Amino acid sequence: MELNLNRPIVFLDLETTGIKVATDRIVELCLLRVNPDGSKKIKTMRINPGIPIPAESSEIHGIRDEDVKDCPRFAQVAHELIEFMEGSDIAGYNSNHFDIPLIVEEFLRAGLDLELKGRRFVDIQNIFHKMEPRTLSAAYKFYCKKDLEMAHSAEADTVATYEILKAQLDRYSETEFKDKKGVITKPVVNDIKALSDFSFSNRAADLIGHVIYNDKNAEVFNFGKHKGKAVSDVFRDEPSYYDWIMKSEFPLSTKKVVTAIKLRGFNKESVKTQLF
Repeated sequence: MELNLNRPIVFLDLETTGIKVATDRIVELCLLRVNPDGSKKIKTMRINPGIPIPAESSEIHGIRDEDVKDCPRFAQVAHELIEFMEGSDIAGYNSNHFDIPLIVEEFLRAGLDLELKGRRFVDIQNIFHKMEPRTLSAAYKFYCKKDLEMAHSAEADTVATYEILKAQLDRYSETEFKDKKGVITKPVVNDIKALSDFSFSNRAADLIGHVIYNDKNAEVFNFGKHKGKAVSDVFRDEPSYYDWIMKSEFPLSTKKVVTAIKLRGFNKESVKTQLF
């Protein structure tokens, strides 16, 4: 089943130096842009991460330091990538938890901000895990009836992810699903907003899930000694905690979110001072 699109969607996959969003870097990426008219553009490139690629990472994706020594740094291609993703929704396999936070981090290091507001995010892994828990290679075999050759190359994984989503639309078009509230619904509808809602697994305020929304829609910490506490309350009662976050190895995207919360609280206090 082809995708029902009212705007472009970009499928992405990253090969990296590791799995830490705050400190690891991209060594290869692939972006597959699918337009509402069905036309497609694909952009695949290797990136010099500027840091050594650990041997254990090279064992997975096969990319070593010598393979990328003459490749561009991410900052050199960042504007090109921003333009390629302009006006699109974003999809991938485990992309909500890894690929999107990491590429946003790379953009921030390059001095650019990939605007995420208004975009929809379709995580094919979350659909798969809700319906048929497997790995990407097994998902490809299960849905597409083919072996995934060149697994852990960015382009092969990206194209496979796109094909899996189309196969999921065929397989689950008539499948009823009961959500957390017990409401029966059809989970995989050929609509990007519905797919985004279905594949979204939490209510994170930042990309990595260090800050989440509670049932009152307030931002709370999701880690450490203040887990479950409102971020604004912690910053009010323990201002040094903000400084600790900013000096620690948290993703830049997380620091951006907590800074916005802190500034929001500062502005409220300023208004109170002016009034009283």
